[in-house]
Amino acid sequence: MSLRSSLSAASRRVIAVVLHRVWEWLRAHAEISPSTPAGRRFGYLGEGACIGFPTGAIYGEPWIRIGDHTLIGVHVTLSAGFVPGLDLGPDPIVTIGKACSIGRGSHIVGHKSIEIGDDVFTGPYVYITDQNHGYTDPDTPIGRQWPVNDAVVIGSGCWLGTGAIILPGTRLGRNVVVAGGAVVRGEFPDHSVIAGVPAKVVRSYDPEAGWLPPQPEVPLDEETLAQIAELTGDRKPAQVPEPGERAS
Repeated sequence: MSLRSSLSAASRRVIAVVLHRVWEWLRAHAEISPSTPAGRRFGYLGEGACIGFPTGAIYGEPWIRIGDHTLIGVHVTLSAGFVPGLDLGPDPIVTIGKACSIGRGSHIVGHKSIEIGDDVFTGPYVYITDQNHGYTDPDTPIGRQWPVNDAVVIGSGCWLGTGAIILPGTRLGRNVVVAGGAVVRGEFPDHSVIAGVPAKVVRSYDPEAGWLPPQPEVPLDEETLAQIAELTGDRKPAQVPEPGERAS
């Protein structure tokens, strides 16, 4: 006979209430803050910063710096290095700026350098890493090939949508919007919107013209441009800019 079947309904209700209250107490009091023993293991955990409970995997804390008033959601993995206990040298590996918000279930996995600016917000389940396995040797399983590191920089004010993946070598400018589910690698300018797999600029900002219209997935052909020119009264067809170019 199982324990559950041997308990009366009233007993199970009492146990459930006690367990739920204990869990709520843990959620309220077990978060990591600068004053807790776990918080003091970090290279820096700023004033007002906290990491929600339950946490994800956290190791390499001496090489992780988190700015003032940054909030790390529950189940977030923060790691520096392959495994706990490695000496990674004098410099920080993962740096998160001030007043950031990292969504639940996200992973920030650093081996060389991940720099996240101030006021960066992410949705849940965002993955950021500066390392991938190589695949140059066709005879060796990819998981056994030596990994390749490339630093990641995420500028201040960026927003990363749910499920976005930031790959090694990515450099985002200031106030960049990353669409949910985008797979990002490469350099992207300030004040741009990027989306897709692989991600590319779909909208950009011009200081004089403001936000430019969304860029088409496929450039318009000459016949379509001529029809647009006829309908709008233009004598010369407008030239649609290629993705990443400024509109004239």
